[in-house]
Amino acid sequence: MFSFKGFFTQEKNTHLEHLEDDIINNGAKGGENAINFLKSVRNMLAGSTGGAVNMTVKWDGAPAIICGQNPENGKFFVGTKSVFNKTPKINYNISDIRKNHGTSGAGAKLIYCFNYLKRLPIKGILQGDLLFTDDKTIVKIDGEPHISFTPNTITYAVPVDSGIGRQIARAKMGIVFHTSYTGKNMSSLSAGFGTVRGSGGTSIFLASAQYIDKSGSVMFNKRELSAFDAQIRMAEGSLSKAKGILNDMSTARTDPLSVAFRLKTFFNYFIKNTKGDMGKVRDMQQQFRLYFNNMLQAEIDAKKTDKGKEKYIKAQKEGLRFIDKNKTLLYFAIASHITLANCKNTLLRKMNQIQSIGHFVRTSNGYRVTAPEGYVAVDRIAGAVKLVDRLEFSRTNFTLPKGWD
Repeated sequence: MFSFKGFFTQEKNTHLEHLEDDIINNGAKGGENAINFLKSVRNMLAGSTGGAVNMTVKWDGAPAIICGQNPENGKFFVGTKSVFNKTPKINYNISDIRKNHGTSGAGAKLIYCFNYLKRLPIKGILQGDLLFTDDKTIVKIDGEPHISFTPNTITYAVPVDSGIGRQIARAKMGIVFHTSYTGKNMSSLSAGFGTVRGSGGTSIFLASAQYIDKSGSVMFNKRELSAFDAQIRMAEGSLSKAKGILNDMSTARTDPLSVAFRLKTFFNYFIKNTKGDMGKVRDMQQQFRLYFNNMLQAEIDAKKTDKGKEKYIKAQKEGLRFIDKNKTLLYFAIASHITLANCKNTLLRKMNQIQSIGHFVRTSNGYRVTAPEGYVAVDRIAGAVKLVDRLEFSRTNFTLPKGWD
């Protein structure tokens, strides 16, 4: 039997947002949520117990696998996130997988998962990330043989003669479950984010998503707490000045022509196309204005008729007018985003000191040690956000080839 420990929300786990992006998605309320998440993790690392936030490790697995019993008919199924599509792709047998996904890439992975996961005593529905099937390899790291797998961007490696290494070597597949679903039908499931416990026997390596500091060493000392609290106060200060413009922008956050939508994509663009840390706020502000103008100009240039260009010209003029009119407020909005990310990265550096499996990035010169992908923080009210170092993992994820099709 499998057991679940965590918090339930009404949202399905199809996409998790970065903590700092919540200020663009939800305005001032998103800023409050972000600060509360950060303070809760801070308290955990200060030794406080019984916090309101549940913390799990985010493994860099792929693809996402959803499996269990369909509550509508009691049948076992496997699938990807497409089980939640408007026209769902739910696979009850190998024929369904071949029809919906083909026999290579994700289809081949799903066939593998179906053959092994159907043996587990799963009651309900679980979601996890696939770690490996028949694609494990033996590599030498610092002269020592490791069994490794690269499901997406990060290569996981553990010494062959270790306990975990022997478990992985025996297993036919590996997966980490992190979400449990309950409900009477597939369209109205509630998601529980947390840790799923159970046994996969020798055929399935079930990795744990639970964040545990067994040594008690990952704790802030007084100096670190003082420095972090100063960072939080800085974030709170900039958020208080930016809340008006954040609320204004959040109302149009899903419109690809809006300043809010383009500000969110700008941060990803910056991370993907630059090296080093985020720049100074004033420089970032100027670069964002140029980015917004260029993105809208590209849309204008792509249209062949004057009528087709009209709405993009209008959006460009209105957007640039908004940016220029609200220079000071936009400065604090960008400062808030950067400062929240800096606070998050301070927590990540501390939490990453506990690892049971090595994390590496494959390069042309061998393997480079890297940090874990990150963590997921879940609050009963605010929902779930991911804590990922975008300057480390996200930049690598944008640029390296993936370990699956």
